[in-house]
Amino acid sequence: MREYHQTDEASGPIILFDAECVLCSANAQFVLKHDKAGHFRLASMQSDIGASIYRRHGINPQNPSSMLVIEGDRVRQDSDAVLRIYEGLGLPWRLLGTLRFVPAFLRDPVYRWVARNRYRLFGKRDTCWVAPSEYRDRLL
Repeated sequence: MREYHQTDEASGPIILFDAECVLCSANAQFVLKHDKAGHFRLASMQSDIGASIYRRHGINPQNPSSMLVIEGDRVRQDSDAVLRIYEGLGLPWRLLGTLRFVPAFLRDPVYRWVARNRYRLFGKRDTCWVAPSEYRDRLL
């Protein structure tokens, strides 16, 4: 396993996700496939690195309330994290960023409801999703 350094957070956006969640791991696969520039790196909350980053930002990795996108000193969560991801993928996905016109106080409750019910709605894997070998260099 790759060793983690605090400087990893400063060298590009990191998406922290739940690798046991079917929806979350499908989104991680989508990002890896469509992020042709290799802009994003990913870490699962089940990994030592991902759990450490969650704890550093005040979230319990055993019961996360949100996915996170860490970009330097900036931490995005809830619907802002999702929108940041799609904005970073370029066209046509970047167009989803227009949803920022919907205020976060309206977007976030929907995000949080889905996050709380993600296993019931989409399923839970018995084991964590593992990225194909061609993407392993993008995982922390």
